[in-house]
Amino acid sequence: MNCRHCAEPLHHTFVDLGFAPPSNAYLSQAELGSPELYFPLKLKVCSHCWLVQTEDYAQADLFFSKDYAYFSSTSTSWLEHAATYAKTMTQCLELNSDSFVIEVASNDGYLLKNFVASNIPCLGVEPTASTAAAAESLGIPVLREFFGEALGKRLAGDGRLADLIAGNNVYAHVPDINDFTRGLKAALKPGGTITLEFPHLMRLIEHTQFDTVYHEHFSYLSLYTVAKIFAAAGLCIYDVEELPTHGGSLRIFGTHAERAPAVSDKVAAVLDAEASAGLQGLAVYEGFQQRADAVKNGLLSFLIEQKRAGKKVAAYGAAAKGNTLLNYAGVKPDLLAFVCDAAPSKQGKYLPGSHIPVFAPELLKTERPDIVVILPWNIASEVMSHTAYIREWGGKYAIAVPALEVK
Repeated sequence: MNCRHCAEPLHHTFVDLGFAPPSNAYLSQAELGSPELYFPLKLKVCSHCWLVQTEDYAQADLFFSKDYAYFSSTSTSWLEHAATYAKTMTQCLELNSDSFVIEVASNDGYLLKNFVASNIPCLGVEPTASTAAAAESLGIPVLREFFGEALGKRLAGDGRLADLIAGNNVYAHVPDINDFTRGLKAALKPGGTITLEFPHLMRLIEHTQFDTVYHEHFSYLSLYTVAKIFAAAGLCIYDVEELPTHGGSLRIFGTHAERAPAVSDKVAAVLDAEASAGLQGLAVYEGFQQRADAVKNGLLSFLIEQKRAGKKVAAYGAAAKGNTLLNYAGVKPDLLAFVCDAAPSKQGKYLPGSHIPVFAPELLKTERPDIVVILPWNIASEVMSHTAYIREWGGKYAIAVPALEVK
């Protein structure tokens, strides 16, 4: 396999999580008796440009189907994050009714609805029919297709160049990251701004967040590598923000290289931090597997211990990261009876691989588990706030990453 960005041969493995089904391929009861597709879940690291990437084996449309179950609006904290971003960008870029905003991977309209409310023209690009329909019901125009250079040029040819192109947690999801980035350049006005948010590879390594590895994520990104990818497409990163979302993310600000403003000192600061963390050397990548195994083994030992003690254990959050963790650990319903999730699209279904049933959160009140394992640890505070009633019967919470913790 060659690197998806620089085409250099890939010789080094970052982490190998065995085989697993796609993390958002939730099953109906009727599907439980049918074979499941499993794919290798292995990451390689390029020792030339330091892009961490999944092995080549499948197409994106296998993972982003018409009934894709992830709806961004399920998380209240994420809705607040999006509303704050929209307000800030509207003020900073002086967006108005003459402006045009594009969001790539607009999901269910969680972000663009804020621009609609401000009478700022916008367009969503979203290939999954289930979430696109939800966005359209909010009055958001949506193109139901994958974004890339061809679409960017088509938008430009139609006179639909953007003042702002936003992409939240999509950059890691694209199989051809060079084509996607060229599309950003093609669809951007001469003085326009691109913002992309993505989980920061440095934080993934620091906090052993191997459960954020799943097939829908083709790339695991550092500022160093993204700057190289942008430069190759004729774009420049002029600012960056470090965010707490998804266990530690970056929000980069980019524009056409030929029109780039002065580069913020924050860019150099993040690049220096990455270098100090060893992200441009092999040692930090080659030592990660052992740390991931320790987290997996810690969770499995804990669940077995609870079963032997006669404790009832459930989980909260039918999240993709949870599916990676449970499948790697080999956890089944005998150790984890059920998982609750606030998303109606997941309720009544079963987790891929583990076949653990998903129910509405209200089941916690009737089943009264002794332990609730919070699988989406990045919103643990939100989950504990919404389910604080488990304390009434002495229930406790457990979080597995970066190390097992009972609260």
